[in-house]
Amino acid sequence: MSALVIDSVSKNFGGVQALTDVSFSIAPGERRLIIGPNGAGKTTLFNMLSGAFPVSSGQVTLFGRDITNAPPNLRANLGLARTFQITNLFPNLTVMENLILALQAQHEHAFSMFRLMRKESALFDRAQALLSQWGLSDIAGARAREISYGQQRQVDLILAMAGAPKVLLLDEPTAGLSAAEVVRVVGMIGDLPADMTVLMIEHDMDVAFDIADRIAVLHQGCLIAEGTPDEIRGHPQVTEIYLGAD
Repeated sequence: MSALVIDSVSKNFGGVQALTDVSFSIAPGERRLIIGPNGAGKTTLFNMLSGAFPVSSGQVTLFGRDITNAPPNLRANLGLARTFQITNLFPNLTVMENLILALQAQHEHAFSMFRLMRKESALFDRAQALLSQWGLSDIAGARAREISYGQQRQVDLILAMAGAPKVLLLDEPTAGLSAAEVVRVVGMIGDLPADMTVLMIEHDMDVAFDIADRIAVLHQGCLIAEGTPDEIRGHPQVTEIYLGAD
């Protein structure tokens, strides 16, 4: 059974066709990269997969379950998590507090007062363990707005992983990072559990070809190519439209 199936999915905004009959499937544990020029429809596709935008036509299934019209919270409960192009942290809360809130959403007391949740030592222990695992314990007490942008991107990734998702959508996680920060984030992605399925939008070709098991290429809202990194490198239409012909 495929982890995620996108079947003839289209999206229009009034008279603007953003995506047209996009279809592909992703195997459990696969690292699938989506590349394409600006305006190709990559983030629009993510918005539909996560439930932020309704699908105009087509079907989306998650481990065999139709989630085409499911609300975002149900998709999250079924094991779908997502990061965004812009960091989604609470800037005036500490890194630890941001992580506690993410963990709290998976907890039976999900919407109780934060001050009461401070009594839940298991959540704090889990948060501390996650920060330690990813080498960020030293910024646990810093407010999110006080840490570097690269660190914010790393914390975003940890927040998305807090609920141990089955499928993780990463929307340009290396955008705006320095070379050293890219190496750090790519390392974190490489260290994700092997059974976690990853669908990732990426603008950096070196990163995309390094991480991907398979690559899907979008152009003007259409899927123009799909294959292994070597197949995409040698695809003439991709070379001409996206990578740049010699």
